[in-house]
Amino acid sequence: MSDKIKKETHVEEHAKRSYWDEKDFELIVETSFDGLLVSDGDGNVLFVNNSYVQNTGIQKEEIIGHNIRELLNPVWMKESAILLALEKKKPISFYHITKNGNHVISTGTPIFKDGEIHRVVVNTRDISEIYALREELGKAKAMEKLYLEQAEAQRKDREDEIVVKNRKMQNIYATAEKIASFDTTVLITGDSGVGKELIARHLHIKNRFRNNKPFITINCGAVPENLLESELFGYEDGSFTGGIKGGKKGIIENCNGGTLFLDEIGEMSLNLQVKLLRVLENRTITRLGSSQEIPVDVRVIAATNRSLDTMVKEKSFRADLYYRLNVITIKVPNLKERIDEIAPLALNFLKKFNRQYGQQKKLSFEVVKELELHTWKGNVRELRNTLENMVVLSNNEYLQLDDIPWMKAEIKEESEQGRGLNQMLEEYERQILINAKEKYGTSRKIAAVLKLDQSTVVRKMNKYGIK
Repeated sequence: MSDKIKKETHVEEHAKRSYWDEKDFELIVETSFDGLLVSDGDGNVLFVNNSYVQNTGIQKEEIIGHNIRELLNPVWMKESAILLALEKKKPISFYHITKNGNHVISTGTPIFKDGEIHRVVVNTRDISEIYALREELGKAKAMEKLYLEQAEAQRKDREDEIVVKNRKMQNIYATAEKIASFDTTVLITGDSGVGKELIARHLHIKNRFRNNKPFITINCGAVPENLLESELFGYEDGSFTGGIKGGKKGIIENCNGGTLFLDEIGEMSLNLQVKLLRVLENRTITRLGSSQEIPVDVRVIAATNRSLDTMVKEKSFRADLYYRLNVITIKVPNLKERIDEIAPLALNFLKKFNRQYGQQKKLSFEVVKELELHTWKGNVRELRNTLENMVVLSNNEYLQLDDIPWMKAEIKEESEQGRGLNQMLEEYERQILINAKEKYGTSRKIAAVLKLDQSTVVRKMNKYGIK
């Protein structure tokens, strides 16, 4: 056999081995990592591979033989790479979230025949892992920013536990700075646990005439009436059985030159209200068992979580004392009106309890978001107790959702019902989104509050069927 014939025979055999039949082509297309879709020039879908189904969540029977326009909807297919390619008559790429919540890049490429679009080939690539990494990086950056902001705030001249980030609180502390060195009485109102005593202490510290003298606090609701009177005004020797021999100075005398903070003033009896009014009007006190008036120089700050004007109408609080106390009123908003202060407050408490208990715990992004969504009936005091509980009981370096007391209780209850941790955490995430949806309405506002991309919020809401 000549060399020429051998060469021709070899080429023919190679061509036979290299020939791709239709089954080979389908096998290659079906095993492609990328999703592939082919439509005709009118948008009728002719073919999709398995990766396309996996990427988008759209089954073959739902799309093959249908016009792509039939699948358009405002939730998971607002636009189509096919239609964009048909409209622009050139390759088009865009990012979107699919029916099953995947993050996908779709590219539609038109194929021309005789000057008209004959086919459109759509390539889809799942970038969910990349997107998840980006999301985690965003969370890490958000937490880093939060820690840096807190470190900067702590370098400023602020007393421990004071956080002033919210506009209302900034106005309150600006007022406090302005009136601190005046001897006028101040009434601080607000729900239990909002930090009324912190503001009272701030008023005392910033008072340049009294800040080196005593600051004394007494809770009017925690001491029985007969003891409260003797505690406030003191008593002479022999005034009552069990008293200290020689008598005793009262809190008001001991506070001379300083600041007296009367917490829960609304719990004070009408009898004691009369005596307190005399102190405010005459600047004198009379000990129990004595008729001698003793001059005192005390700045009085009162606080209450009750409506004193309502109590005045009900005649359970003296109107004259109310007006004497109510020269300047500072109303402290509850913690849910100061959501922007929850994270820095939590970091403040975390630092305090880490130092107190020799720990190095850190807050995770998810925990901060849950704290911001929680209803704080006990306000700052409840937040403080929550952080102490987590620092003491958690075994994690980074505090997690299941370290939060109320979530820990729910996990225990639900685990007893046979639910796995992932399922429970997904339910908590779903509940957070439901609460946010009820409160903020739009995905844009929810994304802003939760510090997530809007697309992430939409994907998660689709995942959990939240409409």
